[in-house]
Amino acid sequence: MLKRFANSSIKYIVVASVLLFLSSCGKKDEADTAAKKNTDLDTIPVQVAKVELKEIALTKSFSGTLEGEAQANIVAKLPERIVSVKVRVGDAVKAGQLIIQLDKAGATSQYFQAEAAFKNAEKDLHRMEALFKEGAVSQQLLDGTQTGFSIAKANYEAAKSSVELTSPITGIVTAVNANIGDLAAVGMPLVTVANINSMKIIFNVGEIDLPKFSLGQPVKVYSEINPKNIRNGRISQSARSAEVESRTFEVKGIFPNTSDRWFKPGMFCTAEVELKSQKGSLAVPSKAITITEKGTGVFTIENNRAHFKLVTQGLSNDIFTEVLSGLKEGETVVTVGMNNLKEGILVHF
Repeated sequence: MLKRFANSSIKYIVVASVLLFLSSCGKKDEADTAAKKNTDLDTIPVQVAKVELKEIALTKSFSGTLEGEAQANIVAKLPERIVSVKVRVGDAVKAGQLIIQLDKAGATSQYFQAEAAFKNAEKDLHRMEALFKEGAVSQQLLDGTQTGFSIAKANYEAAKSSVELTSPITGIVTAVNANIGDLAAVGMPLVTVANINSMKIIFNVGEIDLPKFSLGQPVKVYSEINPKNIRNGRISQSARSAEVESRTFEVKGIFPNTSDRWFKPGMFCTAEVELKSQKGSLAVPSKAITITEKGTGVFTIENNRAHFKLVTQGLSNDIFTEVLSGLKEGETVVTVGMNNLKEGILVHF
């Protein structure tokens, strides 16, 4: 009887122990599952990419104005009345051709005085040369007379050029801003002459884009009036210093005009240039760039934690963005999920 009771007690204890063990294992599994869920809730899923060295190309458009490749503005040096305008817009002119004549007898003109002095000096020189041939005067006296004649001639030509305004180049008259009877304003363009067989487009670029320009770089030029009429040219000049007011740099491009000279000086046109980053520039996927209250930057991953870093951007297209500063090659940046991130938060990818 006692033996049967002892065996029953032992069986009861074993069953109880097994049940207790299974219960504790179940609670542990539940605790582990709960801990895993809490960990998952504390981390943010993201997609990432590496900072790599790449060459980025971007076609960029700039608005500019046109000039003839060779262009000259004819201006007055004296505030005198205009007595004659010899050309009209569209006229072909040659270098040295008379364009505008001012009043030679005006208050500020020295034309007639200089002309009289020149003629007297010329007579004196002829007289002195004849006497020198006869041996009546010395070489020194002849040289002095020659010098006086050269000075009088220079003064006369200067006075003449002040009232007889000529074209310094061969080309087409593209603008006339002068009327007979007007008082010429000193320094203001009265007539513009340009060689428009080749045209020049002038536009401004920012300091970030300027290093991407080089002499001879291809440029496409077109007008919004006729965008299908595209001319291929090249970059001919870029400024080395910025304009004070705009803080931008002037760039010039040269391109051939059409056979009918459709492009005219003064037109507004678009210059389309393919800019390229320097070979080996650091780049990140463009979608990694984000803007926060701190500024423009990216989220990097270090030890599974997100950290925001400010960056300076260079060229950017739909795929990649050049990074000028703020990152190093090989760093990991977040490309998807950055909107849910904050400084130091745990992530998994």
